[in-house]
Formats: sequence, structure tokens, C-alpha cells
Amino acid sequence: MNEFHGSVPMPAVDAVSPGNYLGFYGMPMFLIVPTADLEASTDFWLRGLGFDNLFSIPGQVVHLRRWAFQDVLLRPATPGTVGAAGASGAAGISGASISFSCVRGELDEIRQRCEEITPGCTTEPELMPWNSIEATVVTPDGTNVVLTAALPIDPDGGVADRLAAAGIAIPGRTGK
Repeated sequence: MNEFHGSVPMPAVDAVSPGNYLGFYGMPMFLIVPTADLEASTDFWLRGLGFDNLFSIPGQVVHLRRWAFQDVLLRPATPGTVGAAGASGAAGISGASISFSCVRGELDEIRQRCEEITPGCTTEPELMPWNSIEATVVTPDGTNVVLTAALPIDPDGGVADRLAAAGIAIPGRTGK
């Protein structure tokens, strides 16, 4: 790891979200989501996933953002070309997914809001081998959104041993 510090907080049990960022910048990456129902998709991404509407061009695009560099453009699609969300864990139209960082304290709240809008659209949080807790939300337009909350690492603990064995440098690791 290096000393770069971006908009994602360092993993900690009490990590705090940096909050949504509504400034303008050159976007290094963004997701385009085709949707048959621009209004319903926008509502889900705003109320459920906690994004903000940065701007809209009616009938053409809705530019959503959460944290800095978590940009999504919703675009109208021809009906019949976009899959609908299914039961919990169902794959979206392509089976592809996009991951967005969050902090552990947000994960359950986001899942609950999404479930209130579309029951059965989320998976239970799961501890992943790369030391994060993740849950998947399938949006009404069929996009798999993985919410990932990094966990702190004891530099001399078992998780650090496993990650170091995979070639990942762990800051603060002693003579192992």
C-alpha cells in the first residue's frame, strides 16, 4: 500500500462516510445504466442507494453521484432491452456488477431503504476473503450494485497473514 489518501475513509470500525460530493470534476470513470423507466430508476438510486441528482436533462440523462468518483448516468432504454430485478441475489441483465465503497455503519441502512422500495432486492452482508463486508442490491433496471465496506486489519493478525501470503503489503506489519 502507499500513502495516497482519496475520498474513501481508512478502514475502521467507526469509520465515517465522507458524505455525498456535488462538485464538478473531470470524471475518471462512470457507469451508464440503461433503464426502461427513468423515473423509477432515479427514485430507487436516490431514496434507496442514497445518491444525489447532480443534474438531469429531461428524457435523456440523469447524472447521479454519491461520494466523489461514484458517478452513475441513467439513460433511457428501449422497453424490452432491460432486465427487471428479481429475487434476492438475482443477476442483473448482464450478470456484471459495480461496487461502491461505503462504511460499515451505512450498509444496513442502505439495504433497509432498498428493501422498503423493492422487497427481495438485497443480499445479506457477507464477510469476504479480501477483508470487507459486502451486500448486493439489484436495482429495478437490473444493475447489480455491490456495497462494500472495508474492515480494519490487525497488521500482525490472521487476516494480515492471509493477505500477505497473497502478495499484498500490509502497513505496520512486523517481522513476519
